[in-house]
Amino acid sequence: MAKYTGPKAKLCRRFGENIYGPQKYDKILSKRKFPPGQHGSSMHRKPSDYSLHLNEKQKLRYTYCLLERQFRRYFQIADKMQGITGDNLLKLLERRLDNTVYRMGFATTRMQARQFVNHGHFMVNGKKVDIPSYLLKPGDIIEVRPKSRGIKPLVEAWNNSEASSPYPWLTVDKENMRGQFVNIPNIEDIPTTVDMRLVVEYYSK
Repeated sequence: MAKYTGPKAKLCRRFGENIYGPQKYDKILSKRKFPPGQHGSSMHRKPSDYSLHLNEKQKLRYTYCLLERQFRRYFQIADKMQGITGDNLLKLLERRLDNTVYRMGFATTRMQARQFVNHGHFMVNGKKVDIPSYLLKPGDIIEVRPKSRGIKPLVEAWNNSEASSPYPWLTVDKENMRGQFVNIPNIEDIPTTVDMRLVVEYYSK
């Protein structure tokens, strides 16, 4: 399973926001409101046009915990689809099984969600799926496998999640540890601080 294994706090400081979720990164950002590195606290140089585009692309890529090759492939797919490329890209990323597991509250981070999926703890429409990049379709049912319902990290995350999904394209059933991917989300419903226009322009140059 290829994934980023470097320091996550430095990435949050680099982008100036908590892209991973856990509150510990909010605490770090409140104490160190400047980029990492020896000159991070004193650097006031205006970023170049290329730097702005790269930063937005990297922020989106790291938010969804993807390597460059994976991310570029999603962009190529989105670019061939009808509609706005940036919107298509964001919707594709939201359809990933690991992201949906995270959004539903089965995991505290997307990385943890990916690990849970990789270990075969989830079923889609009654069949085990251990591919984090599996793209969900409207109506798909996601649930924890019966044998996995006692796993402590999963249970803790689920118990601390909200009683109902805060995302209109998802529903959750707390009692039965399941949820439904109701429909492909509307772009205005997807929470993001990324300027998708800059991401598209980065790959279009």
